[in-house]
Amino acid sequence: MLAAAHTGILTTLKTDGTPISLPMWFVVLDERVYVTTPAHTKKVARVKRNPRVSFLVESGKRWAELEAVHLTGRARIIEDNDVRSRVRAALDDKYAAFRTEGGDRNVDGIAMAVIEITPDDRMLTWDNTRLH
Repeated sequence: MLAAAHTGILTTLKTDGTPISLPMWFVVLDERVYVTTPAHTKKVARVKRNPRVSFLVESGKRWAELEAVHLTGRARIIEDNDVRSRVRAALDDKYAAFRTEGGDRNVDGIAMAVIEITPDDRMLTWDNTRLH
């Protein structure tokens, strides 16, 4: 379910410990979650300062359809150009049908950061469809 989900919620921590949760497009490669964002954003600064994060995906409209995966882990900014290229290509493949003209791909001249999330050993999952 994690890899197939459309949008994930990335939570990073402010200096005072306050969680900030934001929707992100993402891909899963080699058992890690990857997102991209402009390098100058506060989320990049928060990851550099405190790598502890959580990530949530969910689906379902009715209570009986709710499914989710929640993971905690550590994030880091990826500098390796090969990994960055793989992530960008995977994101392009996954979201090609959802891009808008001049929208999220209009990043010419903007330095983009690739954030890698390495999950902790356990993930929390639930699936209300199994309850009936």
